[in-house]
Amino acid sequence: MIDLGHLFENNRAWAAERTREDPDFFRRLSRQQTPEYLWIGCSDSRVPANQIVGLLPGQMFVHRNVANLVSHTDFNCLSTLQFAVDALGVKHVIVCGHYGCGGVLAALRGQPLGLIDNWLRAIEDVRSKHREALDALESEAQRHDRLSELNVVEQVANVGRTTVVREAWARGAALAVHGWIYDIRDGLLRDLGVTVASEEDLSEAAVAPK
Repeated sequence: MIDLGHLFENNRAWAAERTREDPDFFRRLSRQQTPEYLWIGCSDSRVPANQIVGLLPGQMFVHRNVANLVSHTDFNCLSTLQFAVDALGVKHVIVCGHYGCGGVLAALRGQPLGLIDNWLRAIEDVRSKHREALDALESEAQRHDRLSELNVVEQVANVGRTTVVREAWARGAALAVHGWIYDIRDGLLRDLGVTVASEEDLSEAAVAPK
């Protein structure tokens, strides 16, 4: 039998430390969930959403998948988005990609990996859309970084096009969608300069920032 007891030990130590720092933390956390942010990020184990922005449990609602994609046929992502917007009342949706993303690199190379190829097809479409600009870059590393950024921009637009977000805007909700990228090489976030907060912003979101 494979023993994962060390993870339970880690959990007990973490809970004890949290209680020492704030004796009412878990009681307070269990009574409510009122995050202002929804994070849509990559499943990569090196990109822990709460930690890299310094937020505690309960302060950020999180959805993660391979290469931080927002597909209009992915009911997992769409259901998370609707619950965050309609039930929790989040004010900000953050789409965060990261440099060094294996899914983006596979799409850049057209590298077959199996079932996931169908999922990554969306990034291959982004690659094709920006092929001329990507090909003008000198190295694969530069193309990889740039495609990671372009993918975030595309997903921000996809979030803005969902019925969930458009209906929220129509009823006057203050809701903004932001595009960020995380650099695992130095632990820093970068704002890609693409924010969608209304129907009028959607056309601008389609133009990738430099």
